[in-house]
Amino acid sequence: MSSMSLSNLPGWQNETVFYQIYPLGFCGAPFENDGVPAHRIKKVLDWIPHLQKLQIGAVYFSPIFESDTHGYDTRDYSKIDVRLGVNEDFKEVCNALHEAGIRVVLDGVFNHVGRGFWAFQDVLKNREASLYKDWFYVNFSGNNGYNDGLWYEGWEGHFELVKLNLQNPQVADHLLSCVKGWWEEFAIDGLRLDVAYCLDEGFLRRLRSFTAGLSPSFFLLGEMIHGDYRRIMNPEMLQSVTNYECYKGLYSAFNSMNLFEIAHSLLRQFGPENWTLYRGEHLLCFADNHDVTRIHSILQDKNHIFPLYAVLFCMPGIPCLYYGSEWGAEGDKSQGDPALRPAFDAPIENELTGFLGKLARVKRESRALCYGDFQNETLKNRQWVMRRSCPEETVLLAVNAEGVPSSIECRAFGRALELLTGAEEELSGRIDLPPYGVKVLRI
Repeated sequence: MSSMSLSNLPGWQNETVFYQIYPLGFCGAPFENDGVPAHRIKKVLDWIPHLQKLQIGAVYFSPIFESDTHGYDTRDYSKIDVRLGVNEDFKEVCNALHEAGIRVVLDGVFNHVGRGFWAFQDVLKNREASLYKDWFYVNFSGNNGYNDGLWYEGWEGHFELVKLNLQNPQVADHLLSCVKGWWEEFAIDGLRLDVAYCLDEGFLRRLRSFTAGLSPSFFLLGEMIHGDYRRIMNPEMLQSVTNYECYKGLYSAFNSMNLFEIAHSLLRQFGPENWTLYRGEHLLCFADNHDVTRIHSILQDKNHIFPLYAVLFCMPGIPCLYYGSEWGAEGDKSQGDPALRPAFDAPIENELTGFLGKLARVKRESRALCYGDFQNETLKNRQWVMRRSCPEETVLLAVNAEGVPSSIECRAFGRALELLTGAEEELSGRIDLPPYGVKVLRI
């Protein structure tokens, strides 16, 4: 077996729809850690029936451990943030999710910690005498913006985020012992690694072999924005990364009414030719998340939300929904990160949530949509048919980005089953679509 195919062994994640919750925002916690205990994380329990209607198979929780402010500035990797509750509360949430057939993936923020992190506090107090001085990149003859009388490396110049020295075995040992604790206490199914593109590759190798030892099905996903995803997505490191290239192509193709843009990205990544970049891999694909403007706010024609999500669920990859966006919530990055991370009293169920539940069911039940090859069947600026095929079945996704009906040519004849409605159709070289229409056809 080639090393290329090793990283693509079937795993539960490849047949799963993910749902991202940013807990501090979702639960309405104060931005600054006020130290006041509150059992807010139990709010997730009330949302489980909603997640089941959406056919969600895994919840990815953004940072949940004790931190200074937004979660990515960790104070203590072993305890749930006091603003969210105690470990026992989160254990209850994880147990309830698992009982509902929903897996749990946590944010592993291993590149940096907050200034409140206990080991960094020891360095500030004891300076050169600190046992933890080599856990960070410290220069005691310098200074920083906090006037500590020492310099240290922060993430991308942010001194509130203190960079960890992952090449120090003590640091790696500490982080891995925390991961083991999460696995034992909460039975987590995987990790999403924050700024994975910054992480030491030796540490990533060690993490992969360590988590595989905990459970062969443990899933490692990395945040990757630019560059060659295979640098860290391979049999020795991570099983998957975030597909930022297609994230941009998705909304921009609809806004410019030029479906060639997203179709070209997918062809480059997953097309039939041998040179394509990630054929056979399963990248995490998304329309929005806690760092970017919500998709409903970014789309110029709000009706495009339906064909856009159909593309997201039917293209190669693992679809991930961001809490609130399943009913079309708004949120603009220009108003700051908190605008993207609000608390909603309760989930809203509307036409879009119903549509996404159907898409998720179709995705999970279709071998071709989970594992099939990708090619463009028919491609125009405003209409597109993609073909996903595997030995067991062939599925066509047809989308119409225009507000008028359309009839699209394609090389499909005979009986087909429309998977969203269960209706049978007779194809004779064309697919008819209503305005902004979507069809997912098994032929």
